[in-house]
Amino acid sequence: MATQAPTFTKPTRPLTWLITGCSSGLGLSLARAVQSNGHTVLATSRQPSRTPDLVSEITQNGGEWHALDVDSPIAASELVSTLESAGHKIDVLVNNAGYAILGAVEQFSDEELRAQMETVYFGPSRLIRAIVPGMRERRFGVVVNVSSGAGLEGRERMGAYAAAKAAMDGLCKVLAKEIAPFNVRLLTVWLGVFNTHFGTGCVSPAKPLPADYVGSVAMKMLEAIQSGKHVADGDKDKAAKAIYEVVVGEGVGVGHESEEFLPLGRDMIPRIELVRDRLVHTLDVFGEIAGNVYVDKE
Repeated sequence: MATQAPTFTKPTRPLTWLITGCSSGLGLSLARAVQSNGHTVLATSRQPSRTPDLVSEITQNGGEWHALDVDSPIAASELVSTLESAGHKIDVLVNNAGYAILGAVEQFSDEELRAQMETVYFGPSRLIRAIVPGMRERRFGVVVNVSSGAGLEGRERMGAYAAAKAAMDGLCKVLAKEIAPFNVRLLTVWLGVFNTHFGTGCVSPAKPLPADYVGSVAMKMLEAIQSGKHVADGDKDKAAKAIYEVVVGEGVGVGHESEEFLPLGRDMIPRIELVRDRLVHTLDVFGEIAGNVYVDKE
């Protein structure tokens, strides 16, 4: 049975956005889109000193840039405490920072899997736990998690990354239900392949790829992405504009303020269709038995 979607409202004033991973790619594009529309940007990156021109651009346009290592167990709470003490009330949190380790599942060590989870799952969850209480108390806020089609569909060589993204997606499905009564919204963005530095920023496991996997079509495609030779179809600036509009309810976001998921990228369309068709097929095959394993009542 379908449930009625919650209704969200937002203030008419400019919003304060905390965006992680702003040193390049989608994070930088989104920071620029937000600022160009008159909102306040609190940008973060691991080492702001590496991008002085970008830091200057954001700060000269009225924003701030802060160092944030999302892997640190205390950095998120410390930064949020500092920002709140300075009078900032964060209206929109965008969890965007991340990287991927690419390899066959049997290649990954425990340490590599934990490192992936630390950045993609634990880091964003710490920021959520630090920021959502204030949103709840103020009865307004939007949490945006930049996820991936890898976690939704599953993609060869992306086992560690897909697992971390799927874990974050699972957490946020529950969080969305918990915070909706307080006018706090959760938006999960499923990204396809975009013209960012994601591919060249990927790393490989220490354990070599077994020979049986070498030469497969999926492996060749991902090697091309990792090497930077694959031409991405998605435009990060267009994606940033779409995210902005869906968050604030303008443009393509008008009337869609209650939506929880935003797929971006033409390659995401067949991937979502694949997941849908898999579920429909599963019900066709096992739906009857699923409904017939109940406890018999006398």
